[in-house]
Formats: sequence, structure tokens, C-alpha cells
Amino acid sequence: MDQLLGGLRAAGEKTRLRILFLLSTSELTVKDLTGILGQSQPRVSRHLKLMCEAKLLERHREGSWVFFRRAQSGPAAAVARMISQMVPAHDRVVARDLERLQRVLDARAEAARAYFEANAADWDTIRSLHVDDADVEAAMLAALGGRELGVLFDLGTGTGRMLELFADRIEAGTGIDTSREMLSLARANLANAGRVHCQVRYGDIFNLPYDNACADTVIIHQVLHYLEEPGLALQEAARIMKREARLLVVDFAPHDLEYLRDDHAHRRLGISAEKMAAWLERAGLEVARFRQLPARKPGGNKGLTVSIWLAGAKGAIGATGGEGRMVERVG
Repeated sequence: MDQLLGGLRAAGEKTRLRILFLLSTSELTVKDLTGILGQSQPRVSRHLKLMCEAKLLERHREGSWVFFRRAQSGPAAAVARMISQMVPAHDRVVARDLERLQRVLDARAEAARAYFEANAADWDTIRSLHVDDADVEAAMLAALGGRELGVLFDLGTGTGRMLELFADRIEAGTGIDTSREMLSLARANLANAGRVHCQVRYGDIFNLPYDNACADTVIIHQVLHYLEEPGLALQEAARIMKREARLLVVDFAPHDLEYLRDDHAHRRLGISAEKMAAWLERAGLEVARFRQLPARKPGGNKGLTVSIWLAGAKGAIGATGGEGRMVERVG
């Protein structure tokens, strides 16, 4: 009752209603909000502080920036969701706020696109070596079957594509990455896609800032070959997984394209099924499904085979979702 009443009191002011509405659509900084609202930084900060104390909003620090968003859980979060849905988007002031918000999102997306374009050559080179992304994504969707995916963590989220891909089947999604530029791109992509139940955070894949057994699904997509100690990353993923959770790993099969080490910072030239099984065993996990997608390269040129593993806690495989152990190579 105290949280409920406190939330109602905290929301009961025009500027705070505008802020709450804006933060129900996107994560924003104080600087973003001052530009949209046309108010001073101290005033906006006071409003944010009050609403955070009332648990209507959540805040998180990312380097020197602090992002705010509408709270996602708890009695006050329900109040925040209800009130933000009642704010009339056609109101003159609110409509102007939305126009300014779109300019902020467009500027953020443009900056992220500039970074992405500057590095596009690397991305395109790697993509040209393996099966189409659409085929990989279809195989990932098939691996997880039709089950609801609950709370999903995407470790090494990059552009946030995995959050977008699975957004319709999850309760909430969090992407983790150590590149602030990629986080900006992911944040812009998710905002433009309207995925308000997804968020991205700066974080270390070896030391995740989350409690044990908090995830229903964990994805590690094309990340492990960059790491010195992939097994430790898998152990950390296992730590945050619930007993019946599933881990989906996508990476390259062993190959001999040595230039990927020097030109693209690959620490490992692919990962064998045997090595992955050993890492997963040390993490207390076992493979439920394993599938490979060889590259289809014209003229017999070398390409990269993509491997997909679905894993879960030992003894829990098949307890939900009906997975049976399966090994498949699709040529």
C-alpha cells in the first residue's frame, strides 16, 4: 500500500507525467530529457530523483552516463505502466514531446550508424564467409522450439539483433556488451522497433551483475571465438540460469582461416563440438541439440561452418519443452 500510494503521489504532477510517458517508450538520459522538455537540468534531475525513490523509474549508470527507464517490476511499476498508458498522446504538449523524442532517437541512431558503417567492412567480410544470417536465425528459432522464453539474457549483444529476434516470445530481455558504441546502436534499434520490454547494459560477460538463477534463456551468439577463456563465460552463464533454463550458443566450427586472428581479433579459429561439450560439462550443463550449417560457397571456396548448441542443466534436459538429444548437420 505504501508503494502504491507513494507512486500515485510521485506521478501526480504535469512534468513528471510527461517524463513517465517518455520513459515508457525509451531509455533516456538527463540530457535527453532536458532537451525534450525544455527545462533545466537541476529541475529534471529533481523530478527523476523523486520518481526513482517512489520506484516508478529505474536508473543505471553506463560509464559517465546515467540512463532512466520506466520501472519493470513491483507495485509501483504497475502504477507507472497504468498511468503512462493513460497519458493522451494526442495532447499538444505530449505530441510535441514525442516529436522531440524522435529527433533524439534519430540523432542517436545516426551516430550509431556512423560507427557501424566505419566498421562495416569487417562485418561484411565475416558474413560473406558463412551461411546467410536469415538461415542461422531460422535455425536458432527452431532450436528453442515453440516454448515461451521468459527472462532472456543476450551476452555480447552487439546490435541487439537477438533481442529483436526473440522479443515476441520473452517476458523481458537484457543485452550485455562491453562496447558502448554497439550498445548505442542496440538501444536505437530496440527503441525504433518498439521493444520496450528489452534493455541493454554495459557489462562483463565473465562477471555479470545479476543474481544466481535469474534467467530462463541465455544466448551467446558469435562471441566465444573472441574470448581467451570461453569456458569461464559459459560458467558465468550457467550461474544466472534457472534449473530449467536453456542456453543457446552460436559460433564457428573449427577452420583454418588464420587471417581472422590478425584482421578481425578472433582468439580462436572456431570451436569444436568436443571442446564445447567439455566446457559445458565443467559449467554443470549438457548438450540437448547440436546442429551445423556449412557455408555454401561457389566454386568450392572455403567458408565457415556455423555451429548451434542448445544446452541445459544436467538432468534437466527434456524436463520442459520436450527436447530430445539431437545431432544434425545440414549440408
